[in-house]
Amino acid sequence: MFANYLIGLREGLEASLVVCILIAYLVKTDRRDALKPIWIGIAIAVGLALGFGCALEFGSQELTFEAQEALGGSLSIIAVGLVTWMVFWMRRTARHLKADLHGRLDAALQMGTGALVATAFLAVGREGLETSLFVWTSVRASSDGTEGPLIGVLLGIATAVMLGYLFYRGALRINLAKFFTWTGAMLVVVAAGVLAYGFHDLQEADFLPGLTNKAFDISETIPPDSWYGTLLKGVFNFQPDPTVLQVVVWSLYLVPTLAFFLAPSRPGKDRAKPAAPVREEV
Repeated sequence: MFANYLIGLREGLEASLVVCILIAYLVKTDRRDALKPIWIGIAIAVGLALGFGCALEFGSQELTFEAQEALGGSLSIIAVGLVTWMVFWMRRTARHLKADLHGRLDAALQMGTGALVATAFLAVGREGLETSLFVWTSVRASSDGTEGPLIGVLLGIATAVMLGYLFYRGALRINLAKFFTWTGAMLVVVAAGVLAYGFHDLQEADFLPGLTNKAFDISETIPPDSWYGTLLKGVFNFQPDPTVLQVVVWSLYLVPTLAFFLAPSRPGKDRAKPAAPVREEV
C-alpha cells in the first residue's frame, strides 16, 4: 500500500504544481478571464487519464489469461520506461519548470481560448497518462486480493491535491529539489519491482522461458500471506520465489539506475539546485 501511496503522491504532486503555477501566474498578471479555459483543459486531461485507466482495467478483463499476462507484462515494461524518464527529467529541469510554463502560457494568451485549453491539457495530460499507466501496472503487481493498493493510490493523490492547495495559498514551504530526489529514488525501487513482475507476466504468457527456473524460494521463511510478506510485497513488490530472469532484470535495472540518479552532477553540467520556497515558485 505504501508503494502505491508514494506513486499517487509523487505523480499527483507534479500535476498539482503544474496547476498551481498556471493558476497563480494568471491571477498575478490579472488575467482571471483566462482561468476558465485553463480549468477546461485540466478537466479534459483528468477525464482522459481516468478513461485510459478504465480502458486498461476493464478492457483487459475480456482477454484470455495468456493475453492478459502478455498485455500486463508489456505495459509494465513501458510504464517503467516512462517513469524512469520522468524522474530523471524532473531532476534535471525542476528549476526551469516555472519559466517554461510561463513562456507557454504567454504564447497561449496571445493565441486565444483554444490555445489556453490546449496548453493546460498538454501540461497536465502527460502527467495524467503516465500516472494511469504506472498506477495500473503497480496495483496489478502488488495486488493481494484487497482494495489496499488502490486505496493507497487514492490517498496519495488526495494528499498531493491538499499539498498543492497549501502551496498555492502560501501556507506550506518545502524544498522541492530534495523532495523529488528522495521520492524519485524510492520510485526507482518500486519501478524495479514492477519491471521484474512484468517479466514474470511475460514468462507466464509463454513469451519468455524460465518460469520454473527459480532463483531461490524462501516462502517458508517469508510466507506471502504473512503480515511481513504482505508488507514487503506492498512496498517493494517482493516475491519470495522469483525466477532467475526476474532477479537478473531487477538487479540490472535497479543498481545502475539508482546509481546514476543519486550521483551528483558533474561540474559544468546543468543540475537541479535546491528549489526556492514554494511561495516564490508559484
